[in-house]
Amino acid sequence: MISGKNVHLRAIEPTDIDLMYRWENDPEVWPVSGTQVPFSRHTMEMFINISHQDIYTNKQLRLAIEKKNHDNQTASTIGYVDLFDFDPANLRSGVGILIGDTAERRKGFALETLHLLSAYAFSTLNLHQLYCHIHVNNESSIRLFSAAGFKLSGEMKHWTLINGTWTNVYFLQKINPF
Repeated sequence: MISGKNVHLRAIEPTDIDLMYRWENDPEVWPVSGTQVPFSRHTMEMFINISHQDIYTNKQLRLAIEKKNHDNQTASTIGYVDLFDFDPANLRSGVGILIGDTAERRKGFALETLHLLSAYAFSTLNLHQLYCHIHVNNESSIRLFSAAGFKLSGEMKHWTLINGTWTNVYFLQKINPF
């Protein structure tokens, strides 16, 4: 478990199925996650069943974000954070985050999570860089990743088609400072 002041990042467990199923099938999240069709419960179960495998095998790592309560014990799962498209040859990975519990958004949990994940990726996985793609109109995610030390590296024009409209996407990177 990776622990910070207000959150723990832990491995995915079978008990996560209900939250993952609900959050992955939320159409409001689909444009930023690249999802176009609903996930079946069976697909979520299969994902959880292989999530124990090494990031070098899966090329992905999903961790649950748990909010600590006042006495430092885990209170509840509020979201998930992913390392995806893991590229060990070039020492990089994409990052995605979702605070699925909307009542817990804009409270600093996502920022703390990105700091914890970056430290893990750079010091334990020895990655050289992390990156993300953010729609140019997603101001809260741009502020979040910028606050976490990601720098704007470029803009991809007409990158995503959302409801018949082409949307530009920013490419942000965080280079290992160590």
